[in-house]
Amino acid sequence: MPLASPLTGVVPPVCTPLTPDGEVDTASLARLVEHLVGGGVHGLFALGSTSEVAYLTDVQRATALEAVVTAAAGRVPVLAGVIDTTTARVVEHARTAERLGADALVATAPFYTRTHATEIAGHFRALRAAVDLPLFAYDIPVAVHSKLTPDLVRELAGDGTLAGLKDSSGDEGSLRRLLVELGGREGRATGPAPHFAVLTGSELTVDAALLAGCDGVVPGLGNVDPAGYVRLYEAARAGDLELAAKEQERLVGLFGMVDCGPEADMGRSSSALGSFKAALWLLAVIGHRGTARPQIPLSDESVAEVAARLRGAGLVPVR
Repeated sequence: MPLASPLTGVVPPVCTPLTPDGEVDTASLARLVEHLVGGGVHGLFALGSTSEVAYLTDVQRATALEAVVTAAAGRVPVLAGVIDTTTARVVEHARTAERLGADALVATAPFYTRTHATEIAGHFRALRAAVDLPLFAYDIPVAVHSKLTPDLVRELAGDGTLAGLKDSSGDEGSLRRLLVELGGREGRATGPAPHFAVLTGSELTVDAALLAGCDGVVPGLGNVDPAGYVRLYEAARAGDLELAAKEQERLVGLFGMVDCGPEADMGRSSSALGSFKAALWLLAVIGHRGTARPQIPLSDESVAEVAARLRGAGLVPVR
């Protein structure tokens, strides 16, 4: 499905369900896509952080992406994460994504070693030149140790290298500065990059981000409650800030599930991704709730806490 220009709306980073032996559970993944599309989302981001992309082999990545593209069946665009350490490896992933039918690519800055802004710009330009698909930058400095500055993003948006940005930096000031430099809340359409999409990855401040001028959201929690994020997006775009805030506050409560795994026992990734998968398992969307190694699975007690969060948010576990 061709991308809207700019891309707008709710674009969840799709979880990757796994079988008990750690392979991609394509049947569960197809059900998850139906859950998301049925919830009204505007696009799907396969192979993002919430997809456990860093834990998957290249074969598993391709299997997961192909399953998402097939299940989406052109109803919404599919953005494919091509996240890896170097330009050459990212280009290989991008060519695979193009072959499998992705509608756009999502890439971080190179990582492992720290990179200069000139190197980051060259990385994105080389990727865009190698594969003729719209390219979104993924700003996640906690993982790649480089922050995409507003000046760099504006430059790459202005010359057509980038079609958009997923901002998961947690730096709301930097995001607001970028929006202002692109024309501000009222001037984006006539600014220096009118077709550039700015999507927030900070799912707890979506109402504020949309008010500031963001075009949409990429919420990991959107796997669990896609319809809730769609209601939030539609309320904010309609100017119903009271309804948007009410929906956002409900989702903040639901998001508390990410801390159900005790910090003394496991990493925050294990807890957060495990909680999303536990919720989807409790809702009978996916068949198993396991995460990829070396992440630690949630205990039964933690899963019970996830179930309580679901009930508190008005969602009904069926297991």
